[in-house]
Amino acid sequence: MRIAFIIDQFPTLSETFILGQITGAIARGHEVDIFTDRPGNTTKIHPEVESYGLLDRTYYTPIPSNIIWRCLKGIFLLAIYFVQAPRTIIESFNSNKYSRSRYGESADFFKPLYLLVPFLNREKYDIIHCHYGRNGLKAALLKDLGITKAKIIVTFHGNDLSRYLQIHGKDVYSYLFTKADLLQPISHYWQQKLIALGCDRDKIMVHHMGIDLDKFAPSKTLDEAKPILIVSVARLVEKKGLTYGIQAIANLLKKHPELQIRYQIVGDGILKPQLEAQIEDLQMSKEIELLGWQEQQQVRAIIARADIILAPSVTGNNGDCEGIPVSLMEAMAQEIPVVSTYHSGIPELVEDGVSGYLVQERDVTALTAKLEHLIAHPELRQRMGRAGRTKVMHEYNVERLCDRLIEIYQQSSA
Repeated sequence: MRIAFIIDQFPTLSETFILGQITGAIARGHEVDIFTDRPGNTTKIHPEVESYGLLDRTYYTPIPSNIIWRCLKGIFLLAIYFVQAPRTIIESFNSNKYSRSRYGESADFFKPLYLLVPFLNREKYDIIHCHYGRNGLKAALLKDLGITKAKIIVTFHGNDLSRYLQIHGKDVYSYLFTKADLLQPISHYWQQKLIALGCDRDKIMVHHMGIDLDKFAPSKTLDEAKPILIVSVARLVEKKGLTYGIQAIANLLKKHPELQIRYQIVGDGILKPQLEAQIEDLQMSKEIELLGWQEQQQVRAIIARADIILAPSVTGNNGDCEGIPVSLMEAMAQEIPVVSTYHSGIPELVEDGVSGYLVQERDVTALTAKLEHLIAHPELRQRMGRAGRTKVMHEYNVERLCDRLIEIYQQSSA
């Protein structure tokens, strides 16, 4: 099969779950191309990007933000490609009269042209797999313009069914629901959201993201003499709820000053100054560390040393939500228990009282209590850790999920 992936950015270090689907398809003998709005950081990339030659398979559709430059470049593209596909080019301009209602894009004369140019004069695809609903809207436009007859599969992750709807309105995907062949929310939580938005249930199939279990094997041995290490791996943004995690650790240490605890937060983001100030105000600079952005190998090493993973996720004031954090899958695969929240699809991964604990969003008192209980019971941490790895092996194993995804592709294109 020939498969096109439409994604936001490539390469990117944070979206290993998309990379796994791309390399999984190639490893199973299929031809893959990648279409994206913008290049990522090519100086720091996953080894698989190089070993699979993915940059040679990547085609960019950058739209200049400057209106004047966008128009000038659009005229240049028009001059080059009009002879090759005059009817399609004309139709792309006609699409602007309903681009907002159908595709969630502002009415911009040249945007459809920028999108379709990379797809011209290519061999036909069997599948166009879009990650995030906004990219599904692009595939719907391509189908409308007659650029492709491929089956359209759209994976929804979370932000595209939360914050994106607040910006563009709850009807933004209505036309996509008619054009797409299959919608793949990453959790049952988001499946219900799609149904509530009016999507046909028969077009929806939950398909989890997964991880490579060979890269996240258990390695930690219990050592009660060492300080307890609690770790969060997250971008420093509101929905990660890190301010509540910091407060919970501070409360715990004030209640039990005799405890030897270190809390390390791996990641970077716009809330870094605010979190640094909070740590300073709480006088916790020795116990709580913001480690900043780390290479993937370093992240794995930090997780491997952790006793507990803390993920106090919340719904942001702007409506932004998580999907199912891959960092939790990676930790559970290494038999590390999780303390998190009843947020989005997290309860579908972390079973309260089995592989960790879940509390209500922003409940610092409950977070503190669950951390306190796990710290006091090392044998419970071990038991929960084993249960977590079993869960990931059965439901979030990227190899099994890739096998299933290829079966879905084949059934869709038959």
